[in-house]
Amino acid sequence: MLRIQQETDEIGWYNAVLSPPLRLAYPDDTLAVVVLSTPAMFEQAFLPFMEKRSCQGLSDPIDQCVKHYINSTVSQCFSGINVGVSYDYEMLPSRKPKFLAQTAAHVSGAAFYYRQADVPEQPWADKKMFGVCVHPKFGGWFAIRALLVFEGVEVGSEMVQPAPPDCVPSREARIQLLEGFNLRWQDWSYRNIIPPEQTYSQKQRDYFSTPPGQRSALLKSWGFQLTEDNEPQPDSDTQSRVNGHS
Repeated sequence: MLRIQQETDEIGWYNAVLSPPLRLAYPDDTLAVVVLSTPAMFEQAFLPFMEKRSCQGLSDPIDQCVKHYINSTVSQCFSGINVGVSYDYEMLPSRKPKFLAQTAAHVSGAAFYYRQADVPEQPWADKKMFGVCVHPKFGGWFAIRALLVFEGVEVGSEMVQPAPPDCVPSREARIQLLEGFNLRWQDWSYRNIIPPEQTYSQKQRDYFSTPPGQRSALLKSWGFQLTEDNEPQPDSDTQSRVNGHS
């Protein structure tokens, strides 16, 4: 079972905050669901997935685990509906992500997306600082994994867009958050910007701290039998951090 959190939104909320080239080509009232993974996902979903499928070729084990559970859920629960699934790691031919994961999490109310513009009197001059989402329960110890679009399913007018909880309200804390995410992301400190209810286990931290090209060796040291196709993409961590954590 994939330990996830699902937040419902409508396409119009997402498209309203983006420029036309970044909008999704669905009617505004189309139902969509943002899928997040919680800290428990690693032990309760990923490791069991690897035990059952360790001999199969996997381009990236985490991505394939998430894809397996989401596809299984969609086929079992929504077989009569055309559900478009976009994953956080998928790119368009233009090299832009299929969807902006952190924007989707923000407009759904799942997590607050803190950006450079949210810091009054910015101390960084012309330096670009990437934004990051903070979850009200898990802080930075979560990941945005996918967007599910239920084509032809309309959201009723009674559905009100929820505001994401502003967990980091002060200017000083927002500076600390963005600098931690952009400059010191390897030390995990930005994830503790608020006291989290749960964090990644040491084993999960060891996995994500290991460079993608060396994770196959780590998994083998844990007893998993892997094929040559298990090597993750070299830039997979960079894309995951910018588009929604690891």
